[in-house]
This record gives sequence, C-alpha cells and structure tokens, in this order.
Amino acid sequence: MGFHSFASPYDWSRIDSYRRRAEQCPGGLVDLSVGSPVDPVPRSVREALAAAADDGQARGYPKTAGDGLLRQAAADWFRRCRGVDLDALGADLVPTVGSKEAVALMASLLHLGPGDRVVQPAVSYPTYAIGTQLAGAQVTTVKDPADTDSWVDLPGVRAIWINSPGNPGGQIIDRTGLARIVRAARSIGATVLSDECYALLHWSGPDQTGQDAPIPASPCILEPEVCGGDASGILCLYSMSKQSNMAGYRAALVAGDAQLVEAMTAYRKQVGLIVPGPVQGAMRAALEDGEAVMAQRDVYARRLHALTEALGAYGYDAVMPQGGLYIWAPARSGDCWADMADLSRLGILASPGEFYGDGRYLRFSSTINDEQLELALGRLRSAA
Repeated sequence: MGFHSFASPYDWSRIDSYRRRAEQCPGGLVDLSVGSPVDPVPRSVREALAAAADDGQARGYPKTAGDGLLRQAAADWFRRCRGVDLDALGADLVPTVGSKEAVALMASLLHLGPGDRVVQPAVSYPTYAIGTQLAGAQVTTVKDPADTDSWVDLPGVRAIWINSPGNPGGQIIDRTGLARIVRAARSIGATVLSDECYALLHWSGPDQTGQDAPIPASPCILEPEVCGGDASGILCLYSMSKQSNMAGYRAALVAGDAQLVEAMTAYRKQVGLIVPGPVQGAMRAALEDGEAVMAQRDVYARRLHALTEALGAYGYDAVMPQGGLYIWAPARSGDCWADMADLSRLGILASPGEFYGDGRYLRFSSTINDEQLELALGRLRSAA
C-alpha cells in the first residue's frame, strides 16, 4: 500500500490573508470557517478517560479491535440509536484514530490502485479524493451518488463514497436512495463507504430511526431495510468528534462487512493505528451518554437557526440544513473568494466553497461559542 502523490485545493493557508484582515476588525475575528467543536467534552467522557488512565489498556498495549467493553458499547449504540444489529448482519467493527485517517486510508486498505475508480459526490469532504489519490486510484465525481445511473456502468468502479448528513451541504439520503446505492454497488462488486459522522445531528423532520430511538438520527447504511440484512460490501464510518466534542481525542470507528473489517484490523495492528486504551474508555462513555448528545444537539440547532436568520438578513440565500453543523450558501457575488473578502471586512471568516468542490458557495460553521455567535449575528444584522 505505497502512497501516491495527491493534489487538492483544500489548503487552509489560502485563507490566511482573509483571516488577518478579519482580525483587524474592532472586536476581533469571528471564525466560522473550521468545524472544530468548542463546547465542553461531556463530564461522563472526562471521568471515563481519567478512570482509564492507569488501567490495563493504559499500562500495556491496547487492543487494535477495541476492548470488549468498547465493542459492546458500540454494538449497543448501533442497535439503540441506528436500528442496526451488527451480529445479525454478519458485521464487525474496529475503532479508528479519528475518522479522517480512516477516510484517507480507506482506498489503500481496500487494495485499490491504478486502474480502479472511486466514485464520490462532486461537493464533499476533500479527504475522500485525497485518500483515493494516495492509493493511486481515479477519483470520479457525480452530482448525487443516489443517482446510480451516473456511475454504475463506468469501467473500474470499485468503491462509492457517500456522506449523509453531508459536509458541507447537510443533505440526507433517504432509505430508498441508500438501498439503491447498495444494490447498484453489489451488482458491480464495489464497496459502499458511508461516512455518517453527523448522523445524530439531524434536523429535517421526525425521528428517522423510529419512535423508540432515543436520539433523532439519519438513516444508516446498515439498517436491514437498506442493506437487506447483510453487511457484505458495506462499511459505515462514525465519529465521536461532533456528537461529543471529542475531536482532540481522535475517537471514531468503522463497522460493516466482517471480512473487510478483519483485514483492515490486521493492517492497523501491524502499522500501529491503534486507539489508545484510555481513549477507548472515553469512547465507551460517549456512546453510552445519550443525554449529553441531546444537550449538544440542542445547542447546535439553536446556533444554526440563528446563523441562518442573520445570514439571510445580510443577503445570503441561507437555509437550515437537513443535518450536520454547516450552512452551505451561494456566494452573494457568485464567487466565494469575493465574498471571503467582503466578510473579512466585517471581521467574519467563512470557508470557501472551492475547498469542497464548488467555488460559487461558502460554508459557515456553527462550531463557535455563544459569545462569538452573538458577535457574528450583530455584525451581519447591522450590515444588512
């Protein structure tokens, strides 16, 4: 699995000049560019981390596949929050050192390379493309992967990335669309890679997982209705970063096709991609603490609604996303960089849509504290 070269417009140094200009505004910078959580890590997680700081998984080498308590907590979480019984599907799971390394290494761990094609949304998280390029495979973008006619007959398709709720746009793929993707991928022997890290940050209507689910969630690629009760050819990625403000813990997991997970786990063991023992304890607590997740959901919903209103008053065609943490809005000028300059004069830094595949848009993040939020709201409203 040697690394090939990659090319990407996703380079945060490109916005440094806008950041410096925004910092000169009276009251300083309001940074709406990066989706890095700022709220407290739940107490249950911090206590679990401390309790595990000197246990057997801290003193000795932790288990690559996750210790028994974490694996049980993850299986229970899938059953409780996603309507998925991993055992019944023939599925397995492995914790990962954050979801970004799992995304970036996925094509390589699937043994993809020159001559292979990986399909992804045209507007999406940049690391999907970077990971494909690192493996030496070909990136193919489509407007909507649920439109399977756009890719199913292309030569060499070996994997399909989907992201629901999506980053940056917040779109949610319904069960019908997910099932269509699974059927089409299986018809050509391709693997479905479903990034669901925003699954519990779902804003578009009633609970997607049924009345008994404790937390509203978007549909999961591993639900029986979607996958036909069989995890073959499917991998689902999830992260604690967003639901529990644990980005710095680097705590995530991959679940799905047991054969694929087993092979990936063997590679991860040999190269040392192992979640530290104390972090595994913290992950377990995060998966079990639904009350903290609900509280954080309420915070993000309030911030997103307020930002949507203020951006609309300023002149953006801003709407509440179906899910996730971001508002994806067309640039007022038609060009993200011109809008970046305009916003910087208000002391506001957004994320240019070019980073995600469309330079006609901007992404605004709700991961700011309430003081910064009020500052942003006041600036946008006063300039309207």
